[in-house]
Amino acid sequence: MNNDPLSPKAPYDISPPRYSVAHHMVTTAFELNGFRVTQNLGVVRGIVVRSRNIFVNIGASLQTLVGGNIVAWTKLCEQTRADAFEIMIQHATELGANAIIGARYDATEISSGATEVLAYGTAVIVEPTEAGGNYRT
Repeated sequence: MNNDPLSPKAPYDISPPRYSVAHHMVTTAFELNGFRVTQNLGVVRGIVVRSRNIFVNIGASLQTLVGGNIVAWTKLCEQTRADAFEIMIQHATELGANAIIGARYDATEISSGATEVLAYGTAVIVEPTEAGGNYRT
């Protein structure tokens, strides 16, 4: 029997993951108002590679004939970006960060129908300035 307290006991997630980087502490800017960077922990990233469902592709292809927003592809893109963002936050959490600055997205078509979405930024540790940042963990 393994008594290691760090080994998982259940074969599934009991509760949602807790991050030390709150979503409101991620910015595309290189500074956070009311905070100062005390430590730079390096680049963090979240990578997701997705392919399109053939049935969604058929419907979306037909929709291109009449024009307008292709909702199926929009949802796919939005979900893929959200997944990459969450993985980036998880990566920063593993490094001990409490914020991410300079966050960006990039996308690359790997093959026909498969696209990589990359969310990346700089993991940092910040603390409130005298002006007082509104920081909540």
